[in-house]
Amino acid sequence: MGLSDIAEGIAVTERQRERGVATVDRTDPTVNAAIAPFEDDLPCDVADAAILVDEFVGGASVGAAAASAGLPAVTGAKTLFLLGFEGLSPLSPLGREILGDWLAGDIGRTDAKALTDASDAEFALATFLETHDPLPDADERISTALQSDANPSVAKRDALADTMSGVGDLR
Repeated sequence: MGLSDIAEGIAVTERQRERGVATVDRTDPTVNAAIAPFEDDLPCDVADAAILVDEFVGGASVGAAAASAGLPAVTGAKTLFLLGFEGLSPLSPLGREILGDWLAGDIGRTDAKALTDASDAEFALATFLETHDPLPDADERISTALQSDANPSVAKRDALADTMSGVGDLR
């Protein structure tokens, strides 16, 4: 077999087929789907919230996760709180108690801020966290999405559960 036999059928074209720009979505669609019903109640869009959740669950700090999503740290903390994540208050338990006293009208704001030794941003974030509730069912939906992301075979098994036979079907 000669070189001419090998090259037989090869054609040269002048134009290349347009394939478009390759894109990469860093978030899992199930996390996006879990967050989507709450978009109107969040301080950011679903895509940014999904990146935030992925990064935070992956071990990043709130600030680093928010930066990865292109959000300010305070917005990231508010979003995570609304989605059901806990332990985001910048205040100590005593500071939260003092904040509660201010919210109840027992002490003034200036005194409460001084006693908590918090910056303006920390005090504002802590106030938001104390005066708002997480979105109903958000934590459960995200937890389910994250569990299925962590073990794709479980998600596949759950999706195909109706088509599989059980041990009792072998009789």
